[in-house]
Amino acid sequence: MNTTRFSEISEKPKLQHLKKPRLNRGVFMGDCVYCNITSKFDHEIVLCNEYCIYTLLKVQEIEGAGIIVPREHRETLFDLSQEEWNATYQLLHEVKQYIDKKYKPEGYNVGWNCGHVGGQHIFHSHLHIIPRYSNELYAGKGIRYLFKSKENRKD
Repeated sequence: MNTTRFSEISEKPKLQHLKKPRLNRGVFMGDCVYCNITSKFDHEIVLCNEYCIYTLLKVQEIEGAGIIVPREHRETLFDLSQEEWNATYQLLHEVKQYIDKKYKPEGYNVGWNCGHVGGQHIFHSHLHIIPRYSNELYAGKGIRYLFKSKENRKD
């Protein structure tokens, strides 16, 4: 499986298939933000392969943080095909190389939010890749830091 830097694609319409379903595979949701991500001007598509894309917000809240999104509409990671899992894994390693070179983070948080209670707000599966830096307020605090707090305990 080949990964392509989006900036190397001479004709941007090559990603047009994101706007329509592939026959016999997945579903296309016309109003889904991530099904239509190539038409969104607030996202920069950096890397892609046959099954998924890596995108960053052009105006970033966290330097270098982005997401890997399957091209086909899948509500959660539990809906991904084996090919999509494999493609996501491959792209994740290439994304790490890209982020390491461009942003030089000192750590990472990588994760999926599944379902409303799990923090998912856009119901198209997406893997968060969040570079971490030693000068952050919560440096050294992982994902579980929030979940272990007294405020988060069930009644």
